[in-house]
Amino acid sequence: MEGLVDAPIREVLTGLGGIDQCVSEFIRVTHARLPDRVFHKYAPELLRDGRTEVGTPVAIQLLGSDSVQMAEHALTAYGLGARHVDLNFGCPAKTVNRHKGGCVLMREPEALHNIVKAVRTALPADARVTAKTRLGYEDRSMGVACAVAIAEAGADELVVHARSKVDGYRPPAYWEEIARIRHAVPGLSVVANGEIWTVDDYWRCRERSGCDDVMIGRGLVSRPDLALAIKASQQGLPRPEVGWEQIAGLVLQYGDHLSGFLEQRFVMGRLKQWLNYLRRGYTEAEILWSAARRCKCLTELESLLEVWSHSGNARKTSTVAEPVGMTAW
Repeated sequence: MEGLVDAPIREVLTGLGGIDQCVSEFIRVTHARLPDRVFHKYAPELLRDGRTEVGTPVAIQLLGSDSVQMAEHALTAYGLGARHVDLNFGCPAKTVNRHKGGCVLMREPEALHNIVKAVRTALPADARVTAKTRLGYEDRSMGVACAVAIAEAGADELVVHARSKVDGYRPPAYWEEIARIRHAVPGLSVVANGEIWTVDDYWRCRERSGCDDVMIGRGLVSRPDLALAIKASQQGLPRPEVGWEQIAGLVLQYGDHLSGFLEQRFVMGRLKQWLNYLRRGYTEAEILWSAARRCKCLTELESLLEVWSHSGNARKTSTVAEPVGMTAW
C-alpha cells in the first residue's frame, strides 16, 4: 500500500467511518538517523496527538533490520507523540527484501525476536508495539515460528497477511493458516489480513482464521464503505447506502488534501491510482476510467468528476459491484 495509503487518504476514509485504527506507510530505517520531519511527512497526525481529524488513532510503521536503529527510531516516534509503533515484517517488495527489510526477515525468526525485543525495551510501558508478517517467505512454513519469536519478544499484537512472499497478492488467502498461528501464541492478539473485499469475505475470514479482528488494505481502498458495511453487518443492520456520487466526492476531497501534501506533479499519479482501485468496486469508475486516465492535471479530473457526479450517469443509489477478477471462497 506504499504510495497510496498516505495521510490524505487516511483523512478521507476515516471521515467516512467504520475504521477503528490506521497504520502509516512504512518509514525505512537504515543506519542514518532520520530527522523529525521524515516522521511528520509520513504521519502528520503526530502533530494532532497521533490521530486523524475525526479522532482515529494512527500507528507509526517502521521497516528495517538493525535492532539498535529500529529501537532508536521507535523512541524518536514516541517522543514526537506516537503511542503505537508497528514493525513491518511483511512487505514483499523486491527492493525492500533485497536490502534485508520486510518479509525476507521471516527467514530468521531470531532476527525478528531481536528487533521486537529491542523496540519493546526502548519504549515506555504505555506504548503499544505490534508487528505484521506473512505466512513465510519462500513458502508458508515459517508463520508459526516467526509468530512465537515475536510473541516471546513482548509484542502486543500481530497482524498476519495470509500468504507467503512468493504467493504475492494472488488469491486465495490461506486464512486457515492464521488459525494455526493463533493456537501457537495464545497470549498474543492476532489480526487477520488478506483478500477481504466484501462483507462475506470478512465473515469467511473470521470463521477460518478464528480472529476477532481484521485489517483491510486494498479492499477498503477499492470500496471505501466496506468498513461501514462490516460494522453494520456485525450489528445485524442493513448496509449503509453510499453511492457513486458520494464516492466521487471523496475522490475530489482526496485531491484537495493531496494538493497541500505533495508536489503537483505527484498528485495526479495518486488520484489515478485510487481511481484504478475503485474500478474493482464501482461500475461507474470502470466506465469513467478511460477518460480519467487521460487527465493531465487536477483541474481536468475535478471537472470530469463533478460533471459525472451530477449528470444522469451518476446514480445516488449506485450498486457496488463485486470485485472484478477476484476469487471468493
